[in-house]
Amino acid sequence: MSDRSPTPDQLALYERACAVRERAYAPYSRFPVGAVLVAEDGRAFEGVNVENGSYGLTICAERSACVQAVGEGARRFTAIGVATHPSAHTGSPCGACRQFLAEFGLDLVVVYQREGEIVAEPLSALLPAAFELKG
Repeated sequence: MSDRSPTPDQLALYERACAVRERAYAPYSRFPVGAVLVAEDGRAFEGVNVENGSYGLTICAERSACVQAVGEGARRFTAIGVATHPSAHTGSPCGACRQFLAEFGLDLVVVYQREGEIVAEPLSALLPAAFELKG
């Protein structure tokens, strides 16, 4: 078992993201993505990618879940499960989502599919030089 091997709870989180993925709106790319973001208090927030004919207006599932969570008052998160299209070689969050999530802490555990295996690793491993402002 590698240090990236997910716990049973993390596997369940990934499976929930797979179920959420079915609600994605991806008529252009045909690449549905589902995400489930877990807040420190145990609440879970679901998100899907929502595409738009003006491609730049598309929102990713991870950011969709995070925006919902923040709107509900959550600010600290423990894990996010991300399920991309089953044909994807690797289904980690895109760079924009990594930076967006980093705003809330680099210790967030990301559970996703990599080369046919489900892995769990901290966001800091996926975004080692995150941009940050200190005020």
